[in-house]
Amino acid sequence: MNNLVPVLAIDGPSGSGKGTLAAWMAAELGWHLLDSGALYRIVAAMAVRRRLDIDREPSMRALAESLRIAFPNGRVLVDDLDLTDEIRTEDMGVLASRVAALPAVRTAILAVQRDFAQAPGLVADGRDMGTVVFPHAGLKIFLDASAEARAERRYNQLKNKGLSVSLRDLLEQIQERDARDRERATAPLQAAHDAMLIDSTQMTIQEVCSTVMQAAKQQLL
Repeated sequence: MNNLVPVLAIDGPSGSGKGTLAAWMAAELGWHLLDSGALYRIVAAMAVRRRLDIDREPSMRALAESLRIAFPNGRVLVDDLDLTDEIRTEDMGVLASRVAALPAVRTAILAVQRDFAQAPGLVADGRDMGTVVFPHAGLKIFLDASAEARAERRYNQLKNKGLSVSLRDLLEQIQERDARDRERATAPLQAAHDAMLIDSTQMTIQEVCSTVMQAAKQQLL
């Protein structure tokens, strides 16, 4: 890990808006982007493809260590397979949360995540970016929102894609994922002690982006 490269670490629960924020910040700053959640979704997707037991830690770690992953032009390539759309389903998100709860898998992916810290800078989006992966990040953001607000956002996103979804089911999935992420033994979801806390429940994404950009100008640039 290169501590000389500036890092903006953005953590938060599912649906808080951190992915949108991270992508916008990376584009505005001209920095690299790490979507750490995609890494766990990739492992889950490849486990399904290879019919592996997703709760069997040794085989999942071996899988995580064997994959060749690349993100060219916003696409997700794994061993030359394009998994861009496959990893973004709701079901894959649930499986990814189970994969992320396995300590051996998190250890295997840690070095991969840290390798993303390249000049001129990195915006890292995840659940333990500021606490475990980049503890020395120059700016740490913990972006939160109520479970109800996050479920409604996801509901609207999926409806706009023409998908039939249940708001109640989405809320239950988010609450279950929150519990799993916050209660896992290794790298649980929590704000770093020096993170800037933002509750986006009543904020637009534009307001969130503006707030974080102001902080970045003061602490990173």
